Amino acid sequence: MTQPDFESAHRYAFERLKQELSPNLFYHDLRHTFEDVLPAVTRFATMANISPEDTLLVRTAAVFHDTGFLVQSNGHEAISVQIANAILPKFGYTNEQIKHIDAIIMATQLPQSPQDFLGQIICDADLDVLGRDDFFPVNLNLKKELETMGNTTINLLDWYKGQRHFLQTHTYFTDVAKELRNERKATNIEGLSQRIAELE
Repeated sequence: MTQPDFESAHRYAFERLKQELSPNLFYHDLRHTFEDVLPAVTRFATMANISPEDTLLVRTAAVFHDTGFLVQSNGHEAISVQIANAILPKFGYTNEQIKHIDAIIMATQLPQSPQDFLGQIICDADLDVLGRDDFFPVNLNLKKELETMGNTTINLLDWYKGQRHFLQTHTYFTDVAKELRNERKATNIEGLSQRIAELE
């Protein structure tokens, strides 16, 4: 069986997102997919020592997981699946592979609901930033995106309280993500508490 052409699929998604994404997406931008989620997925896959086939599937899902934003933000995961279904056969992916990629993409819908280990990997990669040093600037980009898309203003104190609750109730699925990110995530929760105390 011939190997799917990941590089061409990657190039297709990259070019479409680069050309067509709304400039109002300050969080779900090109960088989120190709500098955050894809590298995190690759790192977790390597650390977990999964097979080359599974690595290919989860990396492809990472590349396509937010292409639905080309159409709309609400329910973008299902639209991402439609885009993947339409294009991936042209790059040599089988129906069975595409079906699995679909399930991996859908796992990222909040609340996250991974069906298998590959779904767990992409869920952890999608929220990798919760346990990173750059959490606060990236998190404020999300606030700015929601404000711009919703044509509204979100109170900063309310935002930080909501984000603290999200981080406190969030759990990484995979051991590799827990090992890499839990310590810094706890620090970020403390940082949110400090900011809340300053604003109250």
